[in-house]
Amino acid sequence: MAVYIPYCMECGNDDNPCRCKVIGPSVAFACFCIAAAIEWPVGAIIWCFKKSKGTSIMGHPAMVVYPTVKDLIPC
Repeated sequence: MAVYIPYCMECGNDDNPCRCKVIGPSVAFACFCIAAAIEWPVGAIIWCFKKSKGTSIMGHPAMVVYPTVKDLIPC
């Protein structure tokens, strides 16, 4: 039985000599999924009362969590 581990790859950057990042984007995607599972339902409930605040909560995983974690890990 084979176990497949999903990974993300980003090529063409100047962060390291090999010009590819694998670990950073993969960890960032996992953090994005965890944050989205928590923040999207909460944002949807808040969106019913305050649309701008709910929209910013639902966008937080993609606009803040993923880029921050991806840039922390250089490889």
